[in-house]
Amino acid sequence: MGRRLIVQRRGRGGSNFRAPSHKRKGEVKHHPTEKDRKIVSGIIRELSHESGRGAPLARVRFEDDREQWILVPEGAFVGQRIEYGAEASIGLGNTLPLREIPEGVPIFNLEGVPGDGGKFVRSSGTYATILTHSEDKVMVRLPSNKIKAFNPNCCATIGVVAGGGRTDKPFVKAGSVYHLSKAKSWKWPKVRGVAMNAVSHPHGGGSHQHVGGPSTVPRTAPPGQKVGLIAPRRTGRKQRK
Repeated sequence: MGRRLIVQRRGRGGSNFRAPSHKRKGEVKHHPTEKDRKIVSGIIRELSHESGRGAPLARVRFEDDREQWILVPEGAFVGQRIEYGAEASIGLGNTLPLREIPEGVPIFNLEGVPGDGGKFVRSSGTYATILTHSEDKVMVRLPSNKIKAFNPNCCATIGVVAGGGRTDKPFVKAGSVYHLSKAKSWKWPKVRGVAMNAVSHPHGGGSHQHVGGPSTVPRTAPPGQKVGLIAPRRTGRKQRK
């Protein structure tokens, strides 16, 4: 009988693969606004780093005495006043519904459903762009260049997520990757399946390193078989047009 695969161990839910949630500062989302209040303002009290997150965070104290961790836009500073609500101004760090934001303005921390606190465009240095407005939807170009329709009542923050250029610096040494993997609870180093024995991995074994068959598997495959390219949309190199 062979060894357990990494995907099987990960699915079991052991401590090696569990996210270090005790290192998190708290929920990072938009401040909830009441329907009867058109605008809520707050002051940035602190800029901070969270383990496992590339973008910096800001602790904001709002006028209703509530504190909230938010994503920091590029250019934000301690003492800056930010606004939430439909009547907020189009300024750096302010959060408004998409229906109130003009076309071409960079936005981030975009809600997928009104009131969910922000689900899209949260990585450091990223931003989305509003393309068009209509009565029932707003078309937004995401950082992947994909164009997606959103509810006009979904909120987003004006600006670009701080921490841009973070991935431009090379790791240089393995120790840097080790500490990053530990913070993000990644399993590292990762051994290639073809370098293993046949008893340890479906791609292992043979007189030389080769997969030995198709590396694509369906999404419904069992854990012991679910390695390689899982339910890929396409394979191979793209042809130049």
